Amino acid sequence: MSFRPCAIVPTYDNPMTIRSVVTAAQSHLSDVIVVDDGSGGAGRDACAQIASEGLALVRHRECNGGKGAAVRTGFELAQERGFTHAFQIDADGQHALERIPEFLAAAREHPEALILGYPEFDASAPRSRRVARKITNFWVNLEVGRGVIYDAMVGFRVYPLAAAAQVPVRGRRMDFDIEIAVRLAWAKVPIINLPVAVRYLSADEGGVSHFRNLRDNLRFAWLHSRLCSLKATLFFLRLFGLRRRT
Repeated sequence: MSFRPCAIVPTYDNPMTIRSVVTAAQSHLSDVIVVDDGSGGAGRDACAQIASEGLALVRHRECNGGKGAAVRTGFELAQERGFTHAFQIDADGQHALERIPEFLAAAREHPEALILGYPEFDASAPRSRRVARKITNFWVNLEVGRGVIYDAMVGFRVYPLAAAAQVPVRGRRMDFDIEIAVRLAWAKVPIINLPVAVRYLSADEGGVSHFRNLRDNLRFAWLHSRLCSLKATLFFLRLFGLRRRT
């Protein structure tokens, strides 16, 4: 399998961090795609400045469609330009960007694999986020098996684009990262888990969270209900010989 990677940076109102993320990515990847998911004035202007300086290809979405929708737009742009792999990097500056070379090396050595980051939190991580991750990891373990995916939520990962474009993913917002990881595991795509340090930035540093506790946790609950129900249905179909194993 050939290996021609690019970075995809989905962003929504990250005017203080988007530039540093793009420049860090560009120091390791010659091609960076920024998808501005309907940002307000400051966020849109920051992306426009990046485009005008030639630091990245920037695609503006007129309306906010969600993180998953933005990443999907990035996939389409990357495939149109002949890239084989997409390194998704969140625009909020939380991840240790110095780990980019290690993730790229793993993807180059295993081009058929999905390279997933799993978080190494410092003291800045809110307790609520740690607890929520444990709950999500519990459900993901039920869906794909324990130890296959260490963390399905970190937006620091390398996708083999051909496989990522083929799996059916309904999630378009925060649920996208979880669902596509599970779907790729079901599709027998090898998964390599690598650690990445995660630091929650203060508001003065540009830290911003678009996670809405009620809305997004309900969305996660519906996602895991769908995935677990589908897995149970397929299990019984195979048990009674109504569907062949793959």
